[in-house]
Amino acid sequence: MDYLTSPNYDYYGMSPPCEKIDVKQIAARLLPPLYSLVFIFGFLGNLLVILTLINCKKLKSMSDIYLFNLAISDLLFLLTLPFWAHYAADEWVLGDAMCKLFTGMYHIGYFGGIFFIILLTIDRYLAIVHAVFALKARTVTFGVVTSVVTWVVSVLASLPGIIFTKSQKEGSHYSCSPHFPITQFHFWKSFQALKMFILGLVLPLLVMTICYSGILKTLLRCRSEKKRHKAVRLIFAIMIMYFLFWAPYNIVLLLSAYQEFFGLNNCQSSNRLDQAMQVTETLGMTHCCINPIIYAFVGEKFRSYLSGFFQKHIARRFCQHYSIFNREASERVSSVYTRSTGDQDLSVGL
Repeated sequence: MDYLTSPNYDYYGMSPPCEKIDVKQIAARLLPPLYSLVFIFGFLGNLLVILTLINCKKLKSMSDIYLFNLAISDLLFLLTLPFWAHYAADEWVLGDAMCKLFTGMYHIGYFGGIFFIILLTIDRYLAIVHAVFALKARTVTFGVVTSVVTWVVSVLASLPGIIFTKSQKEGSHYSCSPHFPITQFHFWKSFQALKMFILGLVLPLLVMTICYSGILKTLLRCRSEKKRHKAVRLIFAIMIMYFLFWAPYNIVLLLSAYQEFFGLNNCQSSNRLDQAMQVTETLGMTHCCINPIIYAFVGEKFRSYLSGFFQKHIARRFCQHYSIFNREASERVSSVYTRSTGDQDLSVGL
């Protein structure tokens, strides 16, 4: 987690420019409960997507492959949150190896989520705008191949964060944060910020704008007005949601990396940027909870599959368990009633 630095150190672990005790105290109170909520709702939502895709849809289309991998990316991202919650409340206690592991999971899940959203956008563009070409291109094999390439790219994009992040003692506490080489500090600081800004905001919004503009033009020629309005609303919801959840974090990240350029390199501004980083990244994380709703549950077919999954695997088992419980209870009542009746008959006979 980039902003969870020692309270006496700046954003990237350089010499202590000013005291940041308030930042750490606010993080200790605010982040653990927020991370817990995001983890619970995000984990349940994405797990439902995965189970439904495997059990009901059987991953038979390229869209299913991308949805499945998007849910895996979100889960990879979410599984690190309990550990960051503990770190925010106290200090890093799991050592350097686990620091790198969870940083890697966090970044790979983050970039994977972005790239699979881009692939889903392109997939919808092909299916609607180039329907004839899509019949040949949108195959399961192509979906698997592009998914593997996407995971490789996600790992490569995450490597600098994994390599330079380490656990070390800062003051009286252990931290898990980026520590760039002193001689190359400004280069890596700028590189990381620009990479996150371009891959996390500029690229997905550029792809969405191009693809959804083409989709809108095609939908406006659609005869069914009801379907057209519903699709248009969904398209705008996807773009607005992504922008609202991730744009603030990427903007604050860029401001933090170029504090001197924007005239924010004083102690007060640095503290405010760190606090803004806490709030905006937590806001961005909640997009993992929104992804299942936007990309899966909104679709009528997926909702019907989800309903079938609940009826087949959850409702049926609950009913079976409930019927067994009722049968056992009725047998116990019947047994008690029979014994008491028998006792009464014996007393009458005597």
